[in-house]
Amino acid sequence: MPKLLLATSNPGKVREYRSLLSGLGYRITTLAEEGITKAVTESGNSYELNARSKAAAYAKLSQLIALADDSGMEVDALDGHPGVKSARFAGETATDADRVSLLLARLDGVPWEQRTAHFKCVIAIATPQGQSEICYGECHGVIALEAKGENGFGYDPIFFVPELGKTMAELPLATKNKISHRARASQKARQVLQQLYI
Repeated sequence: MPKLLLATSNPGKVREYRSLLSGLGYRITTLAEEGITKAVTESGNSYELNARSKAAAYAKLSQLIALADDSGMEVDALDGHPGVKSARFAGETATDADRVSLLLARLDGVPWEQRTAHFKCVIAIATPQGQSEICYGECHGVIALEAKGENGFGYDPIFFVPELGKTMAELPLATKNKISHRARASQKARQVLQQLYI
């Protein structure tokens, strides 16, 4: 059974990808499990550049098929910010709670109908031989007035999904993994990985 390296050190992403990519015929492994400590910096100005550079670097380093993503939240009232800088929005050492607090502060006084936002996810899959494929996913919602829910990570507690009447962090993982930006990109990634395996 071939290995698939999840090129992330984010435990929330690892948990979701293990669920989203199960049953594909790959043994899913992580940077920690492979003893890889080298960090690949996200220095690109687009999700695609960041995902592609991470996947390619870790595929070469590990000699395994590697999957990396870059994702972010784009808020319409903030002209699409924090966008590609979502993880660094409140500074390099900020926590998820810090980022959520800063975003809510920036939207203070913005009415509900103007708090629209969307999550974007770009997955890159790279082989040690230098092949790569890109998969995209999006999920639309509204920035809640306050954080709610204990599930998920990142901006999930303030990303309200109108059709479900809950924030992402209030949804069970099984539900989130049907509708999230990462789930939608992963559906396409599954097809790519099946073709690579064949």
